[in-house]
Amino acid sequence: MVEKKKINVGLIGYKFMGKAHSHAYRDLPFYFENSAVPVLKTVAGRNPEGVKKASEHYGFQGYTTNWKNLLEDEEIDLIDIVTPNNTHVEMTIAAARAGKHILCEKPLAMTTAEAYRILETVKENNVVHMICHNYRYTPAVQMAKKLIEEGKLGKIYHIRAHYLQDWIMDPKIPLVWRLKKEVTGYGAHGDIGAHIIDLARFLIGEFSEVTGMMQTFIKERPISTDSDGLSGSTASDKTGQVDVDDATAFLAKFSNGAFGVFEATRFAGGNRNGNRFEINGEKGSIRWDMENMNNLEVYFDNDPKGLQGFRTINCTEEVHPFAGAYWPPGHIIGYEHTFINLLKTLIDGISEGIIPTPNFEDGLLNQAVLEAVEKSAEKGTWISIKEVLEQAKAESCKHLSN
Repeated sequence: MVEKKKINVGLIGYKFMGKAHSHAYRDLPFYFENSAVPVLKTVAGRNPEGVKKASEHYGFQGYTTNWKNLLEDEEIDLIDIVTPNNTHVEMTIAAARAGKHILCEKPLAMTTAEAYRILETVKENNVVHMICHNYRYTPAVQMAKKLIEEGKLGKIYHIRAHYLQDWIMDPKIPLVWRLKKEVTGYGAHGDIGAHIIDLARFLIGEFSEVTGMMQTFIKERPISTDSDGLSGSTASDKTGQVDVDDATAFLAKFSNGAFGVFEATRFAGGNRNGNRFEINGEKGSIRWDMENMNNLEVYFDNDPKGLQGFRTINCTEEVHPFAGAYWPPGHIIGYEHTFINLLKTLIDGISEGIIPTPNFEDGLLNQAVLEAVEKSAEKGTWISIKEVLEQAKAESCKHLSN
């Protein structure tokens, strides 16, 4: 028996996303027998007790409280970064210079200029890189992409996408790091809005201009006594200012002439994870809802009169992308499988020396849209994505020259 290639993983961070990524690495060889085998080598975290516990629970061989130790370990091939957004630029650049392949959680950086620096560094050091927009790797979304590429919808006219959550509606929810601009950069806009921006780019094409608005509903919250980014954190008696958006809405023009409407909010009661889109073309339309992730709703204009309407396709058959690796048709898969599919693509890319998508170029273009919307909200006007990218390039080049 030929021994499979192994790819040693160093994970920085171990909470919500650390758990999701670790689970996916462990399950990947079970479902995709022909891929290289990811090995959970070392996990890094600041809290000695917490990272030790995570190491044992997730199945890592060891742990460290200094993430730079992962870069010095010659056995580690891949650095996986699941830490708060303000750490990404330092960690990705250091990992690239150490010759490590990189997976980074979204958004890639705090600014477009930072994202540009990251992209230039991974290119210079010839490492494989990927950003974790896992919703691309839902079989139903991959099927939507296939239908669009095959021209089944014809010319695309509209996309309307929203990502609705409600986990911080209670004013007593503490001021966790996801609500601090110096740590996260954006609120709902960068946290969940980044996902629908990426899905739009994946399915429709590049943004050309945006105009938007941003709103913070609860401007002061109890200070958190720990570093958790979700609502499970405990609160102190003191309060602090919320300086990121609770909700963002924007209009978009695409380079191919399509038109888009987008909304991201954490104040939509009853929506636990309402990531949804509808795309309309000259020949048909598609709808998708993450809370019903296996189903893709499809409408074709050439159906006979009297039989027209949206049909529901359960994307769990072998003809549907990635679905054949799992269970028989109709045996649905879940959230965790989006990470398995993405990591399978990354592991294959490392094995073959191919940079998969979404990668750090996608991260840069996503960051430019995020920044353009913020600038539009400040100025009350349409903002060109091209101009944001050109300015970021100039700022980045100035930084590198210094």
